[in-house]
Amino acid sequence: MKMVVCGCWRRCVVMSLRLLFLLPVGLPVRSQGESQSDNKQMDNITIRQGETLVLSCLQGDFVTHTAWLNRSSILYAGEDKWSVDPRVSLVTLNQDEFTIKIDDVDLTDEGQYICAVQTSSRPRTTSVHIIVQVPPKIVNLSKDLVVNEGSNVTLMCLANGKPEPAIGWRMLSPSDDSLSSDNEVLEIPFISRYRAGVYECTASNDIAVDTQTVELTVNYPPSVSDGRDVGVTLGQRGVLQCEADAVPEADFEWYRDDRRIFNGFDGIEIEDAGAFSKLTFFNVSEADYGNYTCVAINKLGSANTSIILYVQDGNSGTSTVFTPSCLLLVVLLQFLLKF
Repeated sequence: MKMVVCGCWRRCVVMSLRLLFLLPVGLPVRSQGESQSDNKQMDNITIRQGETLVLSCLQGDFVTHTAWLNRSSILYAGEDKWSVDPRVSLVTLNQDEFTIKIDDVDLTDEGQYICAVQTSSRPRTTSVHIIVQVPPKIVNLSKDLVVNEGSNVTLMCLANGKPEPAIGWRMLSPSDDSLSSDNEVLEIPFISRYRAGVYECTASNDIAVDTQTVELTVNYPPSVSDGRDVGVTLGQRGVLQCEADAVPEADFEWYRDDRRIFNGFDGIEIEDAGAFSKLTFFNVSEADYGNYTCVAINKLGSANTSIILYVQDGNSGTSTVFTPSCLLLVVLLQFLLKF
């Protein structure tokens, strides 16, 4: 067999047919009735990637040879398979039709296919162009981001597909329809903490839809809720609470005047849990009454609030606020009243 190298696929197909029809193919088939033209062009066939393509050539008159070709390559010559592609197989070859199939169609299978028939009088070809549609696939997406409040943020999403997919962005969680984009890029200038969340990129065409998400974390300094003063009867349990909003979560410090209080100091327990901190007195004494400061700190800043622990009379329900300066006077007055 001679090797044929062709620069033009049409010329190559003709030369391939000439070589093919010199070979005996044992089974005579019949070709479909008289045709006004020896070369027939069928309507394009559109198929989705991954589906099975079936190509059928109807027969009628007595013929000597028949073949299916893809561009310049012979797929089948009668019963003989010339293609080395395992996805290509013969379905039917009889006096009425010549049908082959290609499983798991890919984009590389797109192009011109020809059914060539050699009758006793003349050759005839029927050609069809195969268009392979590919579902969209997101191939390049911004990674999860951690930024500081006030930064400019750009999210990017790229996708492949055929037809070319349309790409869009939206804020998925928490949902915000006002923050969206109809193209590959989503710009968020001077981002605030309220823009933190999950963003979804969608790539869609006539075939399918592909979606992927990006999580955007916004760091900001602590802000502390106003402290609520607490009244406790002597000898009872007292709890001061502090709440801070911050990303990353804040660390807490407690102070009495200018002196920092540590866990376990004078029987005091400090318990931190996420955005909350508790300062617990298990047996409030007169020395415990006064002003306390809660400080919340992260790498971007700090904030504080003051909380007063005051005496609450267990009998009358009245309360008195003790500052360090007046606490001594109260104790002295209680001592004088005994005489």
